[in-house]
Amino acid sequence: MKRRSLPVAAAFAASALMLTACGGGDDSSGDSDKIAGAEQGKETPSESAKPSGAPAEEKPDGVDVSLPKDMNLVFDWEKPKAGNEAAAMEDAANYVRAIYRGVDKRTTEDAALVTYSTGDGLKYARTQIDARLEGDWTATGTRRHYQATTRSAPNGNSVEVAFCVDSSKFYSKEVKTGKILKGAPSITDFDYFKIIMVKLPTGDGLWQASKVYVEGKAAKCQ
Repeated sequence: MKRRSLPVAAAFAASALMLTACGGGDDSSGDSDKIAGAEQGKETPSESAKPSGAPAEEKPDGVDVSLPKDMNLVFDWEKPKAGNEAAAMEDAANYVRAIYRGVDKRTTEDAALVTYSTGDGLKYARTQIDARLEGDWTATGTRRHYQATTRSAPNGNSVEVAFCVDSSKFYSKEVKTGKILKGAPSITDFDYFKIIMVKLPTGDGLWQASKVYVEGKAAKCQ
């Protein structure tokens, strides 16, 4: 049986339903400038899909976010024009890489993870890694991230990065046997993420994931 990329914590998934759409979608609340979680507090997006194993062009501290060749994270999105949003999107990609680097290295204490996340973002990442450690799984295949939008808070210190995820070709792999767990593609392979990135005041342009909201079985991402 196929097990998808990482199990989504129910609390985070439920929170996603309370967020309004961003990036030009309908917003019946009339409060589109507010970003959930923003008060608590760079993979350079390319013109084409780009594997995540390569480090970002500029990392303030040289933190390694590389991944094994069989763990391919593709970020198929465009770089925003606003500099703070572009930097936040880049580090949101690094945050995703850091999670899977933790899965590969079998640790929740990797330098990349504590660099690119804080608060609830760090808690979420460790929950995802721990689930893999407990199941004695790693991951293999291609996980695609696309339809990304960004939205800045008025103070410029937080950015919401939202995107779809297609995990239909991304599988769990048993660490001991190397067996890949596959199954028929379904709606459960599609998720919609909203990550609240906050700017580290003393961090040379570093942005950290502070909150993560996940909408599972996201039909809008199919």
